[in-house]
Amino acid sequence: MFCTTVAAESWRLQVPRTPFTYEGGYAVADYLPLEKAARAWRLCVAYPHLKDAYWLSVNYGMVAEAERLGVSFQLVEAGGYPNLQRQIRQVEDCVAAGADALVLGTVSFDGLTSTIEQISETVPVIAAVNDIADAGVSAKVGVSWTEMGAVAGRVIAERHPKGTAAVKVAWFPGPRNAGWVKFVEQGFRSALEESSAVVAVTKYGDTGREIQVRLVEEALDETGDLDYIAGSAPAAQAAVSVLRARGLQGKVRVVSDYMTHAVYRGVLRERIIAAPTDFPVLQGRLAIEMAVRAIEGKLQVKHAGPEIFVLDGNSIGADVLEQSLAPASFVPVFDFRPQQ
Repeated sequence: MFCTTVAAESWRLQVPRTPFTYEGGYAVADYLPLEKAARAWRLCVAYPHLKDAYWLSVNYGMVAEAERLGVSFQLVEAGGYPNLQRQIRQVEDCVAAGADALVLGTVSFDGLTSTIEQISETVPVIAAVNDIADAGVSAKVGVSWTEMGAVAGRVIAERHPKGTAAVKVAWFPGPRNAGWVKFVEQGFRSALEESSAVVAVTKYGDTGREIQVRLVEEALDETGDLDYIAGSAPAAQAAVSVLRARGLQGKVRVVSDYMTHAVYRGVLRERIIAAPTDFPVLQGRLAIEMAVRAIEGKLQVKHAGPEIFVLDGNSIGADVLEQSLAPASFVPVFDFRPQQ
């Protein structure tokens, strides 16, 4: 019904040498997931939103792994990064309904800290995808968003090394207060330091498509001689449409700092130069698997994530797509129960 991959196979992961920090480097390991859950555990899963296909792909991975392990989950989504209080209420209610663990894709790096500390007194909390303050967290699944930003920045920097003609970049990092944005921005700007690229305009905003279209149009109006548009997947998607409508396709190039279905199509059609993937399907699977381990007292690796891979016109492969994108026919699953 869902993913056909049998996850008795090992997953190739990066494991930070010091859990909960990316600064100490990584070890690369083959991670062998559990064969089956000891019981039909019930999980609460919380997302910041389902506005773009990234979290849809995470959801697909979670469904596939929950089905394989034989556990159920209830999903709540906050509707966007500004909605901190809504997510707090959602996770409190979801856990109170009888969850054995909380898998949390947070809207804020530290806004839920006190809530998580309270919840962790009764059930384990697994941070999924978005980084979060450590307090109360049993394990983290994710990659360095600093590195994701740096990878996107290097796509531009390698084309325009220092000393060459200057190029102007419009940068769309995402919602100003979202936990991951400060990291991706740090990596992106750092990668451009040794290049001739200059960030001419920066536009922060929620990752909804309508908002990103408006921000892209504003940037083009304010800075008429842009060479690149770079930023979140919804920003890249919006840029492709706006550039086509304005007759600027091919004149202003586009780079995304993460992967979605629309970004993949953009790369395939040479509308987007490149995008890193952090394998959201695999992250979804790993978050569910780690939650089961935490419940059962079998948690050995407390922090791990896939190896970041750059997708461009020369590196599109079926194995990369399988762990990055949900099938086109997949729709969000909010209340999952495994088939008997």
